[in-house]
Amino acid sequence: MAFICGKAVLLTAEAIGLSLNLKEIDLFSGEQLKPEYEEINPQRTIPFLVDGDYKLSESRAIMCYLVDQYGKNERLYPQNPVSRALVNQKLYFDIGTLYKNLSSYFYPVVFGDAESYDEEKYEKLKDSFDLLEKFLEDQDYVVGRSLTIADLTLASSVSTAEALGFEVFRYKNVSKWMDRIKSSAPGYRKANGEGLEILKKFVADRTSQ
Repeated sequence: MAFICGKAVLLTAEAIGLSLNLKEIDLFSGEQLKPEYEEINPQRTIPFLVDGDYKLSESRAIMCYLVDQYGKNERLYPQNPVSRALVNQKLYFDIGTLYKNLSSYFYPVVFGDAESYDEEKYEKLKDSFDLLEKFLEDQDYVVGRSLTIADLTLASSVSTAEALGFEVFRYKNVSKWMDRIKSSAPGYRKANGEGLEILKKFVADRTSQ
């Protein structure tokens, strides 16, 4: 799942022109459970940031830190309290609603041992997309007229759902917004597209067994 968890962080790095020294962690072999990794990251999660003596887990927190510490485009994560609160709200919507529901629906089958999808969870996933559709009504981006890190994390989740078979095209506003992100987010193909191709190949290989 490394190709899913870090995509939004990679998109953020591309957006601020920051070069990252990437270290791959193989979740399927349990590399994140090794004592040497747990020593620096007790959560044993990815992505995980080491910046000198500073260490930080949770992708959305990492995104906020990178923009505050290294970014020059204040629109990505505004300093204004009102605008920043709106960006934060969409970050929390992603982790607590949209990404939560897509992972709850897809992951037990894609990465686990479940043999079929849960219809109840599918309805919750659709509800999440209904909300995102409303958020994007008459807006270019999820928080108004400028690209922010909220767009980057949500685009990572939406594109993951689409790669796993969710019919994103049924949501007009979401589809237009995704097209806009693909053309306006710096390095989108490299930071997000490559991970999606790995995910699709993983799913294809697994279903062919």
